[in-house]
Amino acid sequence: MARTTGKENRLEVADILRNHISDYRRQYTLWPEHQKIAHDLLSCRTPKMGGHIDRCTHCGMLRITYHSFRNRHCPKCQHMPRERWLLKRKEEILPIPYFHVVFTLPHELNTVILNNKNVMLNILFKAASQTLLTFGENTLSGKIGFIATLHTWDQQLKAHFHLHCLVAGGVVSKDGSRWIPCKKNYLFNHQAIALVFRAKFLEQMDKACQGEKITFSGGQYKALRSKLYDKKWIVDVRDPVKNPEHVLEYLARYTHRVAIANSRITALKDGCVTFKIKNRKKNRKEQVTIPAVEFIRRFLMHSLPRGFVRIRHYGFLANRDRSQNLKAIRQMMGLPDSHKTPIPSLEEMACQLTGTDITECPCCHKGKMRLFMEIPRPQARPPNILALAAA
Repeated sequence: MARTTGKENRLEVADILRNHISDYRRQYTLWPEHQKIAHDLLSCRTPKMGGHIDRCTHCGMLRITYHSFRNRHCPKCQHMPRERWLLKRKEEILPIPYFHVVFTLPHELNTVILNNKNVMLNILFKAASQTLLTFGENTLSGKIGFIATLHTWDQQLKAHFHLHCLVAGGVVSKDGSRWIPCKKNYLFNHQAIALVFRAKFLEQMDKACQGEKITFSGGQYKALRSKLYDKKWIVDVRDPVKNPEHVLEYLARYTHRVAIANSRITALKDGCVTFKIKNRKKNRKEQVTIPAVEFIRRFLMHSLPRGFVRIRHYGFLANRDRSQNLKAIRQMMGLPDSHKTPIPSLEEMACQLTGTDITECPCCHKGKMRLFMEIPRPQARPPNILALAAA
C-alpha cells in the first residue's frame, strides 16, 4: 500500500496504526496504556464515537460529524483545548518581558526514565522548579513566577526529555510589598543554573532510590550517578519575549503539543513512513524515512502516565493563589485589574481562528447548519486493536 499526502487526502498517525499495528504486535508487547492510545486514535472521529447530523435551514443538506476522543496523545484533538487554555492565560499576562528557559536531561537517563516515567518526570519538574525558585530568591530577592511544559521527544521522535519554562521577568519582594523587575534583558546565568539543576536533580534521584521508588542492580546506580555528575548538563536561557501580546503566541508553540503533528507525515509506502523534520544544526527542513513499526514504537514511547500533569504553574503563578497574586502585582505596577475573558463557543472560536463561519451551509451558503439528529455511540466494548486495524 502506498499513500502520500494531498489537499484531499492527508495522512494521519491513525492511518499508520491502522495499517501496521499488527506488524508492531509481532515484534513488541503492546502494553495496556499503549493499547488504549492506539484504540482511542483509531476510534477518534469515526462512527465508533457517535456524533450528530446537522441540516441546513435553507436547502436541507445534511452533514454528519463524528465526535473526537480527546485523548491528549491524539494530534487531531489538541487544537481547541489549546486555544481555550490560551484564552484563560490571556488575562494573566503582565506587560513585562518573559524569558524562555529550557532544562534538558542527559540522554544517559533515557532508559531509566522510560522504565520509571512517573517518578523520574516528577523529579524533573521538582528539580527545575526548585532551581528557578531558588535563583529568584537569591538573585532577585523575591518570588518568581513561571509556567513549565514537558516535552519528551526530538524531531525524529527519539527520547529527548526536556522542560520548557516561560518565566516572568521580575519577582514579588520577600515581604510581598513591591514588584522587582529584572534588569534589562538578563535573567540568570545559564551555567550557574545548570550546576544547581544537576545537584537538585541528583539529590531527588538519590531520595527516590533510597525510598526504593527506583531500583538498580548491583553498583549500577553508583556508576550512573558518577557519570551524570561528571557530565555537563544543559540549561538554555533564551532571549526574552519583550512584547506581551506575543507571549500567548509563544506559549502556543509549546503547550498541548504531541510527539508529531499529522501535517508532518508525508508518505506511507512499502511499510515505511516518511515525515518532515527541522535540522537545527544545518538550519533547514528535511525528510526522514523509517519503518512503520519503528514509527509506532517511537510514537508510543512518548505516552504519559495516566493522570500525569504536563503543564504546571509555579511561584506567584501557582494555581492556588494565582488570581490573588496577579491582582496584587497589578496594583504594585499601577495597572488596572484584568477582566476575565469569556470563553467563546466552538462556533465563535472557529470563526475567530479561521475567519470561517462553520454554521454556514457549505452547499447553498444561505442557510445555517442546525442540529437535526444525534448519532448514539455504539455500546462500549473492550478495545480490540486488530479488529479496528482491519476495519
